[in-house]
This record gives sequence, C-alpha cells and structure tokens, in this order.
Amino acid sequence: MPPIYLDNASTAYPKAPPVADAVRDYILNTGCNVGRGEYAQAYSAAEMVFETRERLCDLFHFDSPKNVIFTMNITQSLNFLLKGLLHSGDHVLVSAMEHNAVMRPLTQLADSGVSFTRMPCNRQGELLTGDLDSLVQPNTKAMVLLHASNVCGTLMPLEAVGAFCQKHRLLFLADAAQTAGVFPIDMKALHLDALAFTGHKSLLGPQGVGGFVLTDALARQVTPLISGGTGSISDQETVPAFLPDRFEPGTMNLPGIAGLHAALGYLKEIGIDAIRAHEQSLSRLLQEGLTQLPGVRLLGVSDPFKRAPVVSVDFPGYDNAQIAYLLDSSFQVMTRCGLHCAPNAHKVLGTFPQGTVRFSVGFMNTQAQVLYAVDAVAKALKMAQPLRLPVKKDL
Repeated sequence: MPPIYLDNASTAYPKAPPVADAVRDYILNTGCNVGRGEYAQAYSAAEMVFETRERLCDLFHFDSPKNVIFTMNITQSLNFLLKGLLHSGDHVLVSAMEHNAVMRPLTQLADSGVSFTRMPCNRQGELLTGDLDSLVQPNTKAMVLLHASNVCGTLMPLEAVGAFCQKHRLLFLADAAQTAGVFPIDMKALHLDALAFTGHKSLLGPQGVGGFVLTDALARQVTPLISGGTGSISDQETVPAFLPDRFEPGTMNLPGIAGLHAALGYLKEIGIDAIRAHEQSLSRLLQEGLTQLPGVRLLGVSDPFKRAPVVSVDFPGYDNAQIAYLLDSSFQVMTRCGLHCAPNAHKVLGTFPQGTVRFSVGFMNTQAQVLYAVDAVAKALKMAQPLRLPVKKDL
C-alpha cells in the first residue's frame, strides 16, 4: 500500500486535479498584477479574480462579489475581523472549542480592554445552548463561532446561534475552516455578518490563499489592519472606503487565487453533496473500525452526520505520540498528533495535556485506505510500549 495521507484537516492532499496546472499557467502565461496595468493581460487576470469572488459567493449564498476579501489564510482573516472590529470595553462570546486563530487574537485584545466569555460545551464538544441568554452582557458586541471542531469534528448549531444573535442584536462571525467545500453554508439564512474561509482545506485549493466575506454594514465597522497601494484612487493617500480595495492593499497571491479558481470549478462540477456523502461514508467506516479496537477512545459525537470528517482518538495507557510515530514509520499512515492549536477544546474533551491522534479523511481518500489505516492502528497498538503509571504508595 502506498503512503496514506489522513491529515486533511490540516491541509487537503492531493489538491483538486486542475489546481497545479492553473497555478503553473498563471505564472508562465499571465504573470502580471491586477489593478496595476492598462493592458489586456492585466484585464484578463482581474477577470479571473472577480470570477473567483463570484464562485465563492455562489458557494456561500451571498450576492455581492465585492464583499469577498482575499487574504493569505483564515488566520489572517480572523485577525482582520477581530482586531479591526473590537475596541476597549467590547465583550465577545466564543465557544469553549475555538481554535487559536480566534483565541490568540482575543487574548491579545484582552490587554487593550476587550473581554470574552467561553460558551460551555459538553464532553462531546457540542455547544450547550440552553443558558446562552445569561452570558450576554450589556457590552456584548459579537459572537465568534467555528462551524466544526478541528479537534473532534463536532458541528456547531449555526442556524440556532444565528437566530440567537438576531434576537440579541449581536454580530455573528463564523470560522468555516473545516466545513467550507463540504457542508452547505447560506450566509443569509444563517444571519452571518462575516464568514472566514481558507482555500487549502476542503476547498481543495493551494496554500497561501484564504479570505472572508462580510456584509456592507460590518465592513463600515471594521478598521483595516493593513493599508497601502491598491491600484485605485492613487491620487489620494487615504485608505479607500469601497470594497474590496479597503481590505486588500498590496499585491495579492494571484497564482494562489488562480488555483482556488480552478478548485472552485472542480467543486461545482462534482457537487459538495457528493463530496460530503463520500467523506462521511469514509469517516463512519473509520469510526466503526477504530471503536472496535480495545483501548481506543473516540472523541466527539458518534453520529457521522453530525460531525465533519475528523476522527480524533485517544489511546489511554499509551503515548499517543508513539502510536502516531509507529503509524508513519511502520505503516506509512500520516496523521496528526497533539493539541491541534486548540488547547481549551482538549480540556473540554478530557484530553489535555496529552492530546489525541487525529485522522481526517478527504475526498481523495478511499475505503481501502481507511481499512488499511484501521488495521495499522491495531498492529501499532501491539507494537507500542504501554505507559508505566506511577505506583501510589500509602502514606
């Protein structure tokens, strides 16, 4: 069996088939910038960028391509939104499962007077919505919520939370790192004010390109973190007030956007419903196989239809890092071991500080690969050295 890649929650591999050719073609046959040249090639590049915005609007059910802002990745997107929106005295609600792409900006902002409250989640990573009203303060400005946990895959109830934010007049910002390209996302139906995405995971595009989509009302409240040349209103030294230029200074990753453009075309052709069905089928097969092995603890909800295709497991009595090492070195199965940039999520799940071994399937994986991986885990457990727990002595 060739090497098996099961770390798609980190980045999808392989990418959509047309991506590499699109990146290569842009570099070899286009090469120029957008908004900086008055010639046909530059206009062609600008058309490709605009069409990519349109494809993202189509995917997220949004109707204004100019409101699609390109960044390097979703971490940069969330920093743009949080640090540009929040000011001293503001309060934010977040789930107890958030990634450090949200939590580190918020802990930085806490030094300047921004506060946050973690909304409680149960041991399966599900948001407990019963008592959210009591967490809203007079200065609560927004709720920031991931769509699915990158640790255990548990999906969050965006629809219910969107209605809650409408009720309390809160801004609603969502992190779609693990779901964009697999699960349907309707920004209007979910009452989202902003959606942050990345191109290199389930959108099947290259690394180095991501972005966010935001409403006009929210755009007026967000201060640009970076400013500079945009190729527009170059007679002025002030930041443009219009989108997308307001949030897109400098040269964009145009080869990356070309790759994302191709990936979005591929997703449209295949259909995200077909992609989700395939990945959930593999995820269910993986869950069933792993839970039948002795000494394996599955994290998150058991229903594969209530989770992203992320299967995180703990091996009580063993060093998780050793299991991950054996899977790679002896069986060429690639996983991710550790805390996955979400330490508080592991505290909720009961896997801090040891972390977990995370298996994350993608559209390019097969049933044969999943079955091989399960067999590899069974063999790795037999090869691993059990942990020697300290003996408690009576005092």
